[in-house]
Amino acid sequence: MRILEIKKKARKSLKDYWAVAALLTFLTALIVIGAPYFFEIALCGGVSNWINNWAMTNQTPASVQLIELVYSLVLTPFTFSVCWFYLSLVRSEHPQLYGVFSVYTDTNRSLRLIWASVVMEVYVILWSLLFIIPGIIKGLSYSQTVFILRDHPEYSVSEAITESRRMMDGHKWELFLLNLSFIGWMILSVFLTAFIGLLWVIPYVLASVAEFYDELRSEER
Repeated sequence: MRILEIKKKARKSLKDYWAVAALLTFLTALIVIGAPYFFEIALCGGVSNWINNWAMTNQTPASVQLIELVYSLVLTPFTFSVCWFYLSLVRSEHPQLYGVFSVYTDTNRSLRLIWASVVMEVYVILWSLLFIIPGIIKGLSYSQTVFILRDHPEYSVSEAITESRRMMDGHKWELFLLNLSFIGWMILSVFLTAFIGLLWVIPYVLASVAEFYDELRSEER
């Protein structure tokens, strides 16, 4: 599997969607990263109190941490759906921006996605306790679970994870190199554009990762 070819196909799929993808990235950042800060500020009674609290304790209150944990779990289906958006994109299915929120219309599926995220996180943490490298390897092994649950909603979490491990057998290094190939773009986006460039780099990464999965499926067929 050639990395350059995957990235080329990803750019081609984004040709008419760069603006939509950038907007999706911006909305995702607001929802996933920005909202927790609003929660903290609101619960602390304003910006000044939040700053003072942080300066004095250098930590987030336990009540805020609990709310942020629940919020992150609730957001899990959304983050999965964002990945599915790019899978639809590389498959020329013409995805719509509002479609990323439709995942919440199926409660059972949303709960399964939350459970999948928790299980994978626990597995990776446990492997990381041995050493950081086993944790990275297992993270790569489980990486296709997000897409498998989209193509096979009938799968249980354990079945999807097992299928991901099988698919990634012999391909983990390729995915690692694919992700690594974007480091330069990310560094430039952070230091030269004050993070603004990430609005386009992140869609490039996600489309490439989705294309990687589709290539794996094509090879199997």
